[in-house]
Amino acid sequence: MKIPASSRRPAEFYRSLPKVDLHRHLEGSLRFETLRELARSQGMDLPPTAQLRTMVQIQEGEKFTFQNFLSKFSTLRLFYRSPEIITRITQEVIADAAADNVRYLELRFTPVALSKAQGFSLAQVMDWVITGARQAEKNFGVITRLIASINRHESVKLAAQVSYLAVERREAGVVGLDLAGNEAEFSAEPFTKIFRNARKEGLHLTVHAGEWGGGENITQAIEVLEAERIGHGIHVLESGAATDLALERQIPFEVCITSNYQSGAVPEISVHPIREMLGRGLNVTINSDDPSISAILLSDEYRLVCEVLDLPLETLHRRILAAARAAFIPDFAKENLVQALDQEFSDCLTRFDGQ
Repeated sequence: MKIPASSRRPAEFYRSLPKVDLHRHLEGSLRFETLRELARSQGMDLPPTAQLRTMVQIQEGEKFTFQNFLSKFSTLRLFYRSPEIITRITQEVIADAAADNVRYLELRFTPVALSKAQGFSLAQVMDWVITGARQAEKNFGVITRLIASINRHESVKLAAQVSYLAVERREAGVVGLDLAGNEAEFSAEPFTKIFRNARKEGLHLTVHAGEWGGGENITQAIEVLEAERIGHGIHVLESGAATDLALERQIPFEVCITSNYQSGAVPEISVHPIREMLGRGLNVTINSDDPSISAILLSDEYRLVCEVLDLPLETLHRRILAAARAAFIPDFAKENLVQALDQEFSDCLTRFDGQ
C-alpha cells in the first residue's frame, strides 16, 4: 500500500487509526475524575483539585526528572483500596484504550504496589485485575493481555512470588513478566534467576532498560535476564555493543515519547532519538506508558511521531505492524492481528484522503 508523505492532519485522523500499545501501566492510567470520586467515597483526606492534579499528573513548569515522574505513582497507588476499585479501574483503562481505537493492549500492573493500600495478598490483586480485564475485553473488544511488573527497588523474595503467581495465571491472560522502576539507582542483576526461570515456565519477558541508564543496561537485560523486548531503551545508540546486539536479535523497543521527555530521559521531544534508532534499523514500537500521568492518548504519540518528529506516515504504519508482530501472543494470532491492522489502516486513509 502506497501511503502519502506526512502532512498536518486533524486529531480525528490519529484517533481513527488502529493502534497497538505494548507498554501501558495500569497504575499510571487512572482517570482523574475517577480518582476524585474515589477520594470522596472513601473519605480520603486529599487537597483541592488543582493541588491534587499536580500530585498525580505532570505539569508544565515542573522539573522533568525521573524522581518527579515516579513520585506520581506514590499518590495514585493510594486509591486501590478494594476488589471493586481494582476491577473497575482495570475496566476503565481498557475502555479508554478502546475509545482511542487501540486494537491490542498489553497492560502491565505491579501486584506488590496494588497490594499495599489495604494489605491484600498478591494473588488477590492479580485475580482482581484479571477479572476486570476479562470483562472489559468482552465489553469493549480490545484484545488485552496482562504483564506482571516487578520494581527494581523491591525485594527478590517478593519478585519471586509475583513470578510464581504469574506463571500460575498464564491461561488467565497473564503473558509476561516486566522489570521496572528506578533504573538509575537499582541494578537488574539480582532478578536474573527469577526472569530466566519465568521464561522456562512459559512467560514472556520485557525489561525497562536504557531509559535513564546507559546502553550497558540494555545488553544486560537481553543477555543476562533474557529479555525479549526492551521497555524504552532510548539510550541504546550510546553503546555500540547494545546496538549491535539489538540489531542481531531484532529486539523490539517499547518507546514512549512523551514519557521520555517528562521523565527527563530526553531534554526535548524534538531531539528524541526515535529517528536515529529507526535509521539504524532498530525495531521500534510506539506506546503510551502512563496516559493519566502524562495526560495523553496513544493518538497523541502517533501525532508527535508524524508532525513533530517528521516521520512519514508510512513509517508509523510499519511501526504499528511491528508492534503487532512483537506482541506476546501466538504466531497465528499475530498474523491475524497484522492483517486486520493493515486493512483498517488502509481504510482509514481512504476515508480521510479519498484514496
